[in-house]
Amino acid sequence: MSASPSPAVLTGKSGLLTAASDLFWRRPGLLLVLMLAPPLLWLGVIYIGSLIALLLQSFFSIDEFSGLIVYEFTLSTYKQLLLAANFDIILRTVVMASLVTITSAILAFPIAYYAARYAQGKWKALFYLGVMLPLWSSYLVKIYAWKLILAKEGILTWAFEKLHLSWLLDGVLSLPVIGGNSLSVSYIGTFIVFVYIWLPYMILPTQAALERVPGNLIEAAGDLGATPSQTFRTVILPLALPGIIAGSIFTFSLTLGDYIIPQIVGSSRLFIGQAVYTQQGTAGNVPLAAAFSVVPILIMALYLWAAKKKGAFDAL
Repeated sequence: MSASPSPAVLTGKSGLLTAASDLFWRRPGLLLVLMLAPPLLWLGVIYIGSLIALLLQSFFSIDEFSGLIVYEFTLSTYKQLLLAANFDIILRTVVMASLVTITSAILAFPIAYYAARYAQGKWKALFYLGVMLPLWSSYLVKIYAWKLILAKEGILTWAFEKLHLSWLLDGVLSLPVIGGNSLSVSYIGTFIVFVYIWLPYMILPTQAALERVPGNLIEAAGDLGATPSQTFRTVILPLALPGIIAGSIFTFSLTLGDYIIPQIVGSSRLFIGQAVYTQQGTAGNVPLAAAFSVVPILIMALYLWAAKKKGAFDAL
């Protein structure tokens, strides 16, 4: 028998595209650089560049007579942050962000634990749908809806009246600092809306962390005689803590920088976001607005450093 003819060797097409393909095949690092260059340039010029410009603006000052920016290096603008009115804004914002974060963690944990340990099949799908659904609706629509709910003529006041608990609502609203004429113009209302808006950002990382907790560790703790509370303190909570911290990064930072919620629901006292908006827009004091903007950046830098130490980024 004669040997079958060997298949012909196909020669590649010559051209610019073929040459580029050969070059990228020989040098995969070059392809990686070309792919990453546009987004890194955008990030470096637009985002980091704007932050650097903002930081530089904070070291300038405003001439008291002309109202013009004096482009000379000074720390006087940062000294203004220590004035009683400005420091109260910073303290108010940090306290609100801390309370929102703690409350979100307390509310999110049982929901996330049930979804991670017990929900299966369609129930887990319903869980994800229930958590994600509020994120799909308009941010402003949700805030204005809550303003109507919390208003003096809103459904919440009506519910208290029907339950003959108006005295309780009036007592809460009469509390100093946090009270007001109605929930929609009080710190309590601002707090409620903050928790509602940012709660999904706490639930999802916590649920992801709880799903990584091996079930055999919980069973082993029970076999060794640990009570449910001991199992929670020594096994579940330490392993879920990175997820809780990861969620707190979202809730804390988003509350620090938000200026829309306090503008619509709450009292006339400013938060950092509102102070930046007012100083940059109405007052025209860009250096002071920049100095206010640096405050949450520094706070979040310290917070992220502490979160990294706790391994929070492993749960993101």
